[in-house]
Amino acid sequence: MFYQILLQIFQKLNNERTVSAAYHILRGKRSGQTIQDVGLFQLHNYFGLLPKLPRATFDEAVSTFLQYSWLNMQESGHYSMKKLGLQRAEQTATYLFDGWHYRGNEHIFFARLSLIVQSLSYQKEGIRSFSPINKDVQVQSWVRTFLQEQQYQTGQLQQQLFDECLRALTAIPIADANKQLFLYRLSGHSLPGWTWQQLSGERKEMVLDSQLAFIELLHTLLNEVYATEDYPLLSKIAAELRVKALLTDSAQQTAYLYEQGYSVEQIVQIRRLKQSTIEDHLVELAMNEPNFSIGPFVSYEEAEKVWQASKQYQTKKLKALHDVVNELSYFQLRLVLAKGEV
Repeated sequence: MFYQILLQIFQKLNNERTVSAAYHILRGKRSGQTIQDVGLFQLHNYFGLLPKLPRATFDEAVSTFLQYSWLNMQESGHYSMKKLGLQRAEQTATYLFDGWHYRGNEHIFFARLSLIVQSLSYQKEGIRSFSPINKDVQVQSWVRTFLQEQQYQTGQLQQQLFDECLRALTAIPIADANKQLFLYRLSGHSLPGWTWQQLSGERKEMVLDSQLAFIELLHTLLNEVYATEDYPLLSKIAAELRVKALLTDSAQQTAYLYEQGYSVEQIVQIRRLKQSTIEDHLVELAMNEPNFSIGPFVSYEEAEKVWQASKQYQTKKLKALHDVVNELSYFQLRLVLAKGEV
């Protein structure tokens, strides 16, 4: 699964970026370049899937791809996909990740839920003291408040939560074998959850593949919970975990000033940042805010020229496009590409 995801990312970035761009996307790097790559190449679903991915694991996969003759590598780190690699990428499954909107917060959701399940299991057995499966103080505090608000001592919460989990798991389009990951990771009285090593051994796959299948399951489950009002308890457990502010903090500050009518030059002075940094923020705005107009910076006719050149030469590389549409600055080109074709 990890290889298939990497192939899909490499296919979209083919001939345009270095292999490191794929690594930064999987890690969820919050740099202007990575954020722009996500929008430009439509890689939102893979953003931040593996924030702790070791570079050695990534490099090992790249080496394997080279051995399989899936990639051609240059000394600069740029690459191109060989015919075998492209064929393999097109044969890979379609995944239901939503990294852009969760960015690791899916693990907070499961940490809350698993501690709630463990607490209810011990409460049912009449045992008040146990070693919590999650040691995070914030998670423990959140769960304690949740249980008190739901009056867990009446004994009704167990059945309500069970019903919601069952309905949500039944509703999502995920293979049953992957839904079982959700159950095997839960712990209760006299029933410890399985480790990733145990699960990957049972499933005969890499630990990383089991973890990715679990992340896909959680993303899909959370999207199901957010899409309807049918899961009041799960909605509370998932509260405020879906990312709404898609801009970086610094870009939000620039966006506020721009919306107040300040020019780029004025914002540079106010924020005491380089003009290139402010331009990065505006490109980020163009990518994420549907109502943001690039009209003040580039005309419709100029934007059309960029898209025609992009199609004709099959590239989104700025230098190649600038050679064709040289009357536009690199900033204007980036704005057009970030906004997308209208």
